[in-house]
Amino acid sequence: MAGAESRRPLPPGEDVKPFTPEKTKEIVMSLQHPAVFCNMVGDWPALHWTAEYLSAVLDGQTIQFRLGLKTVDLVPQFETRCSYVKATLEEFLAWSSGQPSCLSGPFSCYEYSKYWAYADYKYIAKIFEDKPEVFQDIRWSDFGFPGRSGKESTLWIGSEGANTPCHLDSYGCNLVLQVQGRKRWHLFPPGDTSCLYPTRIPYEESSVFSKVNVTNPDLKRFPKFRSATAHVVTLSPGQVLLVPRHWWHYVESVDPITVSINSWIELDADHEARVEEAITRMLVCAIKSAENPSDGDLWLNPTEVEATSHEINLQYLNKAVTAYFKCQKASVSEQACSSSTRAEQRTSAACKRKKKEVGCEPKGCRLLTHEFGFSTFKAEKLQNIPFGPHLIQVLPESEETSSRGAAAVESDVRDLLHENEAGHVGKLHCPRKQLVMSNDRETPAHQMDSDGSPNASQTALSTNDLLDCLVNPHVINLVARLLLERTRV
Repeated sequence: MAGAESRRPLPPGEDVKPFTPEKTKEIVMSLQHPAVFCNMVGDWPALHWTAEYLSAVLDGQTIQFRLGLKTVDLVPQFETRCSYVKATLEEFLAWSSGQPSCLSGPFSCYEYSKYWAYADYKYIAKIFEDKPEVFQDIRWSDFGFPGRSGKESTLWIGSEGANTPCHLDSYGCNLVLQVQGRKRWHLFPPGDTSCLYPTRIPYEESSVFSKVNVTNPDLKRFPKFRSATAHVVTLSPGQVLLVPRHWWHYVESVDPITVSINSWIELDADHEARVEEAITRMLVCAIKSAENPSDGDLWLNPTEVEATSHEINLQYLNKAVTAYFKCQKASVSEQACSSSTRAEQRTSAACKRKKKEVGCEPKGCRLLTHEFGFSTFKAEKLQNIPFGPHLIQVLPESEETSSRGAAAVESDVRDLLHENEAGHVGKLHCPRKQLVMSNDRETPAHQMDSDGSPNASQTALSTNDLLDCLVNPHVINLVARLLLERTRV
C-alpha cells in the first residue's frame, strides 16, 4: 500500500465516515476475504498513540520486549527462539535510534543492526489499568460493536523487522488499526492450510503455527507451499485491516517504529472452536509431558503459563462442550423466532397484494410461512460488499509473481483501487519466563532424496511428527464433531 503519514484526529463531528456502524458490522461479519477500511478512524484519539506519546503516558513503566535476529533463515523464528528483556519505551526509542546511552541499558547486548524488538500482545486493559480513561481513545463502536474500546484491545510496538510467525487464530476475526509506521501482512486463505504445514509446537492455545518461513520458504522440505496463494498488503497509518476467521497471516514491521492496535471479534463459530482447542490441549499436554518430563515445558510458547494437568484439561473440555450446546440451543430458538417473525411479515405483505388480485385470505397465506426457511432469510440479508475507495479488497499475488519464486510483494492502495474500479470486486496471553529452544525436528535437508522426499534409511519419526498428524486442524475438527455428536445422543 502507498505510504501515508500519521494523521491528527479530527474533532468530533468533522469526520464523515463512509459506512454506518451497522453497515460496517455487516461487512465485518459477512466478508470472508481480507480487506482494508479507509477513512473510518479520522476522529479517533488513538491516532495520537505514537511510541513517543505512549512513552510519556506510561512514564517509566517497563514492558516486555521480544528480540529476534534480522538474519533471514529457512526456519520460522518462533517465539521460543527469541530473547526477552523488560524495558521502558524511552529505552526502546533510544536503542532504535542508536543513542550511546543504550550501551548499559536493557538492550545493551543486542546490536540494533542485528536485532529487532517487539512489544507484542500487550493488553491495553493491563498496561493502562491505572489510566482507564485512555480506553475511550479506541472506538470500535464505529465498526458496529458498541461498548468495545481499548479495554478489549491489544497493543503492538515494534522496530523495523519485528515480526509475528505465520499462524492462524482459532477464535474470531481480527480488526487491526495501524497507528504509526507501516506493517506488511502476508495472508493465506483457510483452504491453504495443508500447504502451510500446520503445527501445534510450540503450543499456544488459539494459535496454529506454520512450519514454513513464508518470506523465505524451504521448498524442498515444504513443496506444497508452492500451491499456497499469498495475499500481501502493506498497512499504513489510519487504515484498518479486517482479517477474516482462520486466515493465516505473517506480519512484519517495515518502518523504524511501528504501532498497531487490534481487537479480536467473537464469532458464533468460536464455541465449536473452543471444543477443538480443548481436545488439542489435552492431547498435546498428555503426550509432550510424558516425552521428557525432566526437560520441563520447553514445548510451550512463552505466552503460556504452564502445562495443565489431565484433570484440568478434562474439566476444560467438558465446560467447552456444555457451552457449545447452550449456545446451540439459544441460537436455534433465536433463529426460529426471527425466521417466523420475518416470514410472517413477508407473508402478510404478500397476502395484501394477493387479496387485491384474487381475494386470497390471510389464513391461507400464513400457510406459506413454511416455505420461507432461515436460509432464505439469511440469503436476503446478505448484500453486495461495497468495495471502492473506502473498502479495499486485498487481492492475491499474480501467478506471474508467484512463478518467479519471489518473496511476497506488497499491494499498493492505488493499484488495488484501480483494480476495484475496473470491476474486481482473543487470546489470553500470560507472561512466562524466557525459554529458548529449537522445536523443529523435521528431516534436515541433507537427509532428503533428490525429489524432496525423506530418505527412508535416515528418517526417524519424532513425537512432534506424531502430534502434527494427531492435532492437525482437519483431524481435530473431525474429532470434535464426532465427540459433539456422541454427547448429543
